[in-house]
Amino acid sequence: NINAGDYIFYTDWMWTSFVVFSVSQSTMLAVGAIYYMLFTGVPGTATYYATIMTIYTWVAKGAWFALGYPYDFVVVPVWIPSAMLLDLSYWATRRNKHAAILIGGTMVGLSLPLFNMVNLLLVRDPLEVAFKYPRPTLPAYMTPIEPQVGKFYNSPVALGSGAGAVLTVPMAALGAKLNTWTYR
Repeated sequence: NINAGDYIFYTDWMWTSFVVFSVSQSTMLAVGAIYYMLFTGVPGTATYYATIMTIYTWVAKGAWFALGYPYDFVVVPVWIPSAMLLDLSYWATRRNKHAAILIGGTMVGLSLPLFNMVNLLLVRDPLEVAFKYPRPTLPAYMTPIEPQVGKFYNSPVALGSGAGAVLTVPMAALGAKLNTWTYR
């Protein structure tokens, strides 16, 4: 028993979550990865951090699946390549902290939505998902908002990248600042 609401639910969830998660994941990566990278001073630490985050996400995905959602309802974000770019910016500028913040932060914000787009292309068609999994009842705070994609030229990638690039630089700066507190 399927109705149009099930299809709309999965389509909206896919696009809305892509934009929201692109921004939140790129800012999360920027704070955590640069914090640990500058803490150790070793380029490569950001990639290591992203690998750990990826494994954590596998666990979270397993939890959603256990709740009865489709296996690809929650896609594992592609954190590692963006973290590699952050590491690269730090390494290529001879461990310049400000270059890591500005260049690395921008590259994370611009690239993560692009890498995540690969996920979105691999996700099963929402109509197919709707037939196999009638819409579960989500709590109110998880209910997707009808995306106004037309305002952004129908490109959640551009929206995610644009917002991500703007927000990741101050977040990278925050991650760097967390290493410099002094107690004297």
